[in-house]
Amino acid sequence: MTRLALLAAALLGLSACGLQPMYAGGGNGAVARGLGAVEVPAIEGQAGWLVRNALVDRLDAAGGGAGARYRLDVRLDDRLEGLGVLSDDTVGRERRTLRARYQLVELASGEILLDATAGSDAGIDVVSSEYATIAAEQTALENLSREVASQIVTRLALTLRSRS
Repeated sequence: MTRLALLAAALLGLSACGLQPMYAGGGNGAVARGLGAVEVPAIEGQAGWLVRNALVDRLDAAGGGAGARYRLDVRLDDRLEGLGVLSDDTVGRERRTLRARYQLVELASGEILLDATAGSDAGIDVVSSEYATIAAEQTALENLSREVASQIVTRLALTLRSRS
């Protein structure tokens, strides 16, 4: 009997925790509709093309088809730097860093709703094959682009959720 009373008390405590699902209502929910109403203009460079495509894929999947109410302006900083220097004065390890500064702008008023940054980095082994090193650098950029886009969409969803 005491166990049942403790279980009931615990369940009541959980129901009052204040957590709510982010995407309540599925594709018709406020957050999904808000994400679907975000337009992403072209972003400069190869990294920009990759990030924009990842953003468009995630935003269209979230809301799909809504008219644009927001614009997402993104500026990227893509860096590749050598870290480990070997005894023969060659680089043995590189780090690729991708950082994004982005702003969510409401089109009707021009108000900036969100001004934030996102970023990620990856380590790359430099090997004797130049092709393998270039392929590793490209793969790192593709992975970083998806990661940065994911961070941006999560932050957008939080912002749009707080506005609804």
